[in-house]
Amino acid sequence: MLSRREWIGGAAALAAGWTVPAAGAAQGADELPASAREGLRRAARYFRTTISVEGAYLWSYSEDLKTRRGEEVATASQGWVQPPGTPSVGLAFLQAYQATGEKDFLDYARDAGRALARTQLASGGWDYRIEFDPAARGQWHYRTDVEKGDTASGRRRNVSTFDDNNSQSAMRLLLRLNRVLDGKDPEIHTALDYGLKKLLEAQYPNGAWPQRWDGKPHDPATHPVLKARYPETWPRLWPNVDYKGYYTFNDNAIRDVIHVMLEAHRTLKRDEYLNAARRGGEFMLLAQLPEPQPTWAQQYNLQMEPSWARKFEPASVTGGESVGVIRTLVDLYLYTGEDRFLKPIPPALEWFRRSRLPGDGGPRWARFYELRTNRPLYFTRQYELVYTDTDLPTHYSFQRDYGADRAAAYYEAVRSTGREAYQARTHATPTAERRRAAGREMETQVRAVLAALDTQGRWLEKGLIRAETFNKNAELLADYLAALAGKALPPSDFRP
Repeated sequence: MLSRREWIGGAAALAAGWTVPAAGAAQGADELPASAREGLRRAARYFRTTISVEGAYLWSYSEDLKTRRGEEVATASQGWVQPPGTPSVGLAFLQAYQATGEKDFLDYARDAGRALARTQLASGGWDYRIEFDPAARGQWHYRTDVEKGDTASGRRRNVSTFDDNNSQSAMRLLLRLNRVLDGKDPEIHTALDYGLKKLLEAQYPNGAWPQRWDGKPHDPATHPVLKARYPETWPRLWPNVDYKGYYTFNDNAIRDVIHVMLEAHRTLKRDEYLNAARRGGEFMLLAQLPEPQPTWAQQYNLQMEPSWARKFEPASVTGGESVGVIRTLVDLYLYTGEDRFLKPIPPALEWFRRSRLPGDGGPRWARFYELRTNRPLYFTRQYELVYTDTDLPTHYSFQRDYGADRAAAYYEAVRSTGREAYQARTHATPTAERRRAAGREMETQVRAVLAALDTQGRWLEKGLIRAETFNKNAELLADYLAALAGKALPPSDFRP
């Protein structure tokens, strides 16, 4: 499986760390662009016409399509929102359209957007799972129900999920489709407008967002604006509390909402979206804990104290999501020019320097550090909270580099270069010849991707058709074709 390329100064290069499969029969340089275009068509057509349900997609499919999965087993009438599901596939189609101008790719992307529009909840976002069977759809309360006058959810599901870039990725596809379509698709435009309105309503008075939201207004009296603090004591056993309404950095929930708001402001030029992003940054300032741990927790209770979530996510500070907070603060500084968003970063980076785990094998940090003592916290496979890492569960990241050094380098580059110079450098438009040269450098990877594509338009991996592989390979082919044409495609992520 090939890694998604990164555009750096307009040049395309594959991210390191993935093995490139052996290429098939050699093709001349003149034949490769036509083969890449035809391969992209074939793969996209298979995805849309064979495995899609009304424009929606899951994570993986068995070769015979009898077994279908998102994060969990799914049925033939269901799609998945969480990446690499429906929004991610839609963005890959949109990238193919922008590279080639072929209408089929735009139609496929629009179908994915309409699938999301038809499954948008009354609370404005999405569940992980989206359903198209008419009978089963009755389990959810949709925006379209509200528009028909059905405003009470009752026992129907109506919880927008911000965990794992779920609702945020859907909003990103709708934003980009709406821009490409000039706002002329009513179904897409309505879902986008409603979703942005509800994201604003979901924001707490202190600027945070929860992990999940049921559409009910927040009461300012029960959500005072407070600075983060250490609890006097905290439970060493999992308290099994309902954490879904906590102020949540876990899995970068707040970061991803802020990026949606910034992209919405850039695209739609409406101040309320920029104000919401600013308030999200202000929450990050409030949420930084005092010394000796001037960093961040995964989630905070309403008293702004680090708190438990799942049974393997204790009240602690985190070496994981704190990296996302630092990068987002730099993003906000670049977008707004407000120095206050940089001020929390130096003490946080100093905390990272002194909290690095000992040993060889590259820089690593613990996911969790004990409050005040800063001792790394771990779990055994039986979910006993311990200080040792000899019996870790395998389903979760308890130690990693988490991109901490890259976040520090990002901050230092912006600080040393200066905001305007940094933006001028990173947003410089490469020449058409430079783009074409970048495309020629991609030929080995393109040949490998085409060699792995079967006659039906599938990239099969151990009997599975995987959306993540389709997305990466389709985007690679689109990048290649765009580069040869002298085009620069927009990045798949938001950039300030």
